[in-house]
Amino acid sequence: MPEVTKAAERGGGGAGPGSTAGRSATVDGVLRRSARRTPERVALHYGDRHWTYAALDDAVCRGARALLDTGLGHGDRVGAYGHNSDAYLIAFLACARAGLVHVPMNHALAGEDLAHLVTQSGCSLVLADPDLAGRLPEGTRVLPLRENAENAEGGGDGGDGGDGDGGDSLLARLAAAEPYDGPEPRAEDLVQLLYTSGTTALPKGAMMTHRALVHEYLSAITALDLQAGDRPVHALPLYHSAQTHVFLLPYLAVGAENILLDAPDGDLLLDLIEAGRADSFFAPPTVWIGLAGRPDFATRDLGGLRKAYYGASIMPVPVLERLRERLPHLAFHNCFGQSEIGPLAMVLGPEEHKGRMDSCGRPVLFVEAKVVDEEGRDVPDGERGEIVYRSPQLCEGYWDKPEETAEAFRDGWFHSGDLAVRDAHGYFTVVDRVKDVINSGGVLVASRQVEDVLYTHESVAEAAVIGLPDARWIEAVTAVVVPRGEVTEAELLAHAREHLASFKAPKRVLFVDGLPRNASGKILKRELRERFTGEPRE
Repeated sequence: MPEVTKAAERGGGGAGPGSTAGRSATVDGVLRRSARRTPERVALHYGDRHWTYAALDDAVCRGARALLDTGLGHGDRVGAYGHNSDAYLIAFLACARAGLVHVPMNHALAGEDLAHLVTQSGCSLVLADPDLAGRLPEGTRVLPLRENAENAEGGGDGGDGGDGDGGDSLLARLAAAEPYDGPEPRAEDLVQLLYTSGTTALPKGAMMTHRALVHEYLSAITALDLQAGDRPVHALPLYHSAQTHVFLLPYLAVGAENILLDAPDGDLLLDLIEAGRADSFFAPPTVWIGLAGRPDFATRDLGGLRKAYYGASIMPVPVLERLRERLPHLAFHNCFGQSEIGPLAMVLGPEEHKGRMDSCGRPVLFVEAKVVDEEGRDVPDGERGEIVYRSPQLCEGYWDKPEETAEAFRDGWFHSGDLAVRDAHGYFTVVDRVKDVINSGGVLVASRQVEDVLYTHESVAEAAVIGLPDARWIEAVTAVVVPRGEVTEAELLAHAREHLASFKAPKRVLFVDGLPRNASGKILKRELRERFTGEPRE
C-alpha cells in the first residue's frame, strides 16, 4: 500500500471503538440531510430527467450497494472517467457513502496521461462512459456509468428519476440494488483523490477526507452567498473540483434546484438565463471570454442573471472590465484556490472589486493564509512572497508521494506555490506561480503583469508569457499570442514597452492558433516551454 498519512491508513468506518457514528460530517451526509429536510423538492435536472432530493438520495444508497456488490471494499479507489451526467454525480456520492475513494479523471485524457492516473492511484475499478472506455489501459476493470452516453442525456421518464437506462451500467443497476444500510464512513476517511492540474509537473493526487470537503462546502456557502432560492446552472466538467466542490455539492447542501449541462454551450446557457431558469453561473475566464465575444452577447436579455462566478485561472483585468461594463448590475465573485484545499481558499466579493480588480480577495471561513519568503518568514504587507495555508480544508498529503508531501507541508503550513502580495486590509493579489516567474537578466519578472498589458491591445485574443532560454538574459521574456485580426510582432512589442519597464517587456512575440489548456481553463505553460525549447522547466 502507498505510504500515506494515518488518516488514510485507518481504513474501515462504522460503529466500534472510537466510532464517530451519529456525529460524522461526511460528503454523502450533505445530500442525506437535504433529502430529509425537503424530500419532494427537485434537486437536479439533467436533460429530460429530474431527481427530487428523496429520489437522488435513494439512488445514492442503491448505487453504494451496487458498487460493493462488485467486490469492492472500504478504501478501494474507484476511477470516474465520464462526461457530465446524473450518473456521474450519483456515482461520486455512492462511492462516498460506501466508504470508497473516488478518483475523478479528465475525460479529455488518453494514452500515458490517463494511464498515469489509473496506475498511480491504484484503481480497482473505473466507472466510464461507453464512448471513453476504449481509451483506458489494457486490463483495466471497467463498469459503464450509463449504457449509452448520447441516449442517457435525454433518457428517463422526466418524473422522479426512474432508471432511464438499460443494460449493465451502474445507472441500470440502481433499480435492482437494495439500499445500502452498512457502516457509515467516518469524517477522517479518504473520500477522493483530487489530482492537481499538472500545469508545471505531472499531476499529484491530493488526498481529501470527508471532513476537509465538508468544511470547504461551508466556506463556499458563506463566501459565495449560495442560497436555496438560487437557480444555478452547472456546465464545467464535474471531474473538476471547482464545479463539484465549490458549487454543485454546496448547492445540494442548501437545497437548491440545480441544472446540470454536458458542457458550457453558449446558446443553451443564454437561453436558460433569458427564460428565467438560471440566475447563477460559474465559469473559468476562457468561457466568460467566449460568451463576451459572441455577436448576440450585447443584445440578449441577461437581466435575470444575478450571480456570476469566475475562477480556476486568472481573469485578465481588461476582460473583467468589459464584462462589468456590459452587465453593471451583475454580482461578480472571484473564486481562488487549488485542488489541495478543496479547492476554494479566497473570494473577492462583488462589493470588493472596486479599486482591486486584480485581487483574488481574502481567505474564506475555514482558511488562514499568509505570505512568506523562501525561508518561511513572514514578509511585510506590500512585498511579494509565497502564499501558505493552514486549514481543515487541506488534503492529507499526496497519494504515494511522501517526499512531495513533506516538501509541500513545512513548518505547520501548506506551501501553495503561488506568489502573491497581501495589502494592509488583508486582500491578496496573485503575481504568478513560483515555477512560472521569469528570471530575466537576474531580475524576476511576473508573467501576469505582462499578460494584462498585452490583453489591453485590441488585436490580442489570448496571451501567455513564458521564459525561454537566452544566452544574454538567462531567460528571455517571451509572449505567446493568439491574435485577433492582423497584428505584427513589432506592434505588440511597442505596445508592451509603452506600459512596462524595459526589463519586463517581452523580447519576442510568438504567434499561435491556440493555447494549451487543461479542463479548468488554466494555460499549460510547461507545454509551451516544451514546444518552443524541447525541454520542460520543472
